[in-house]
Amino acid sequence: MTETSISSGDQELITQTVQYYIDGAKSGKGADMKPAFHSDATIFGYIGEDLFAGPIQKLFDWNDENGPAKDLEAEIARIDVAGTVATVRLELDNWTGHKFTDLFTLLKTDGTWKIMNKVFHLHG
Repeated sequence: MTETSISSGDQELITQTVQYYIDGAKSGKGADMKPAFHSDATIFGYIGEDLFAGPIQKLFDWNDENGPAKDLEAEIARIDVAGTVATVRLELDNWTGHKFTDLFTLLKTDGTWKIMNKVFHLHG
């Protein structure tokens, strides 16, 4: 993991935020990943040629329909922080047979890190 201008406290809080997302993927419950995201968060990416975009609730609904990803392997590849903003690159393998690269932007609000946006790539 590469860190730039990141305190150990912020690194731990960011990692904890991302872990909510990972845990929700593993459980197949959108409600389990919801604490990671700001209520106004968005998602963007392609599933095949179709753009999957909009409010983050689309992810929660998809996750509920997709079901548990009990064999999911997740690795935080990079965290970059500049004051109250951060980016995280997350590599996910075997999300019910799929491989994703997720890029998150986070904002620290009231001392809590929240994902504001998720952009993903579904590997072929």
